[in-house]
Amino acid sequence: MVLASMLNVDLHCHSHFSDGVFAPAELAVRAQAQGVDVWALTDHDEIGGIPEARKSASEVGLKFIAGVEISITWANKTVHIVGLNIDENSTELRQGLASIKSGRSERGQEMAAELAKVGIHGAYEGAVKYADHPASLSRTHFARYIVELGLHDTVGEVFRHYLAEGKPGFVPHPWGTLANAVKWIHAAGGRAVVAHPGRYDFNQLALNAMLDEFCSLGGEGIEVVTGSHTPDQYQEFAKVAQHYGLLASRGSDFHGPEESNYDLGSLPPLPAGLKTIWHDWHSA
Repeated sequence: MVLASMLNVDLHCHSHFSDGVFAPAELAVRAQAQGVDVWALTDHDEIGGIPEARKSASEVGLKFIAGVEISITWANKTVHIVGLNIDENSTELRQGLASIKSGRSERGQEMAAELAKVGIHGAYEGAVKYADHPASLSRTHFARYIVELGLHDTVGEVFRHYLAEGKPGFVPHPWGTLANAVKWIHAAGGRAVVAHPGRYDFNQLALNAMLDEFCSLGGEGIEVVTGSHTPDQYQEFAKVAQHYGLLASRGSDFHGPEESNYDLGSLPPLPAGLKTIWHDWHSA
């Protein structure tokens, strides 16, 4: 039997049900081809792609974990909490996600109005072309439209000039609370994981306060090796995981080959000495 820590596990990626470019079935095939042993689909505030992902993963012999990435607001900043090994049929989870998504279309209209002020017109209609539905509209869809216009070459470049806090087109949105996100994930039988903690604009005091609250709510895990972290941050957040007694997770945060730092399954392994979020998923 392969040790849990030796498995190629990728527990964070996105399909076109949120802001990824591929269908869930395409992601399953890609993950299997990339040597992934255990794979999770974690769309933003969305679980609609899970049935297709599960079916396709089964067809290619890939162990599948149902997941979701929940948007929350903490200290006036957007933070993401991943739920892993969830039951997507949980009524409490479904109702919670619906409450978060309800304002995405209206926020999109406001973002388009802000972009129009700097000469980028038709942004709402342009962004909707890249989204399955206005209820799933995100900043990434607007960024793809700006790339389409030829103003910048990549989504990453767009975010350096637009759509981020303090930049044209940014509109804050009141997402869910940390307490609710953890509660919904637990109601669905899953484990709650802080996504890419190195990406948030928190000083050490604020990050510690957020993690203290997360742990007090029963949160279980933290992403240590992710597509958003540098190698130095792998070690930094390995120490954080050990300090807080959190289980370590690993995920590429793959959206598409032109937009992501790492492809599915291509991340380095977790640092030694960590207890993995998947350590007791015996069927993995």
